[in-house]
Amino acid sequence: MTVSLSHYLILAAVLFSISIAGIVINRKNIIILLMSIEIMLLAVNLNFIAFSHYLNDLAGQVFVFFILTVAAAEAAIGLAILVVLFRNKQSINVADINELKG
Repeated sequence: MTVSLSHYLILAAVLFSISIAGIVINRKNIIILLMSIEIMLLAVNLNFIAFSHYLNDLAGQVFVFFILTVAAAEAAIGLAILVVLFRNKQSINVADINELKG
């Protein structure tokens, strides 16, 4: 059995659906929201790599490196905001972020 392009696209659609469900269902915990965004980016990267391999073009794989760089920066900034929120409010509830405006 060989793995075709449709298998990769179905897996990416499932990952994207799980991430959307994580964002919609849980709107209070910042860590789960950040993980859902990372899973969403993973699904997009999987699509880029699958199409890049299918079309024999390296442009999609190079673009994935840029997406991974942005995702790493986003995770670092998100965790820094999370640490500041926890130090000030002693919770990681999304509703507490509005109270940090100064």
